[in-house]
Amino acid sequence: MKQELLSNMDKIHTTEMGKERIRKNLQVDTKNIVEYCKSKLLDGNCIIYKCGKNWYCEIDNIKMTIHSHSYTIITAHRMP
Repeated sequence: MKQELLSNMDKIHTTEMGKERIRKNLQVDTKNIVEYCKSKLLDGNCIIYKCGKNWYCEIDNIKMTIHSHSYTIITAHRMP
């Protein structure tokens, strides 16, 4: 199942508002937040699972939510 998301990496994107929200939530200063998120997804330690209409990806105390049909990164948060 994880392979389904990884094989569609070229479709992963987010909105302008999403970019700012993710930067703020993760407290990272990078110009290309989508590429930052993609690099986390490609890390072999990333735990990827699907629940309902979303993919969830957990790595380095970060949890990302990606819509399973549009491949939009909805949000990302630091986990406690």
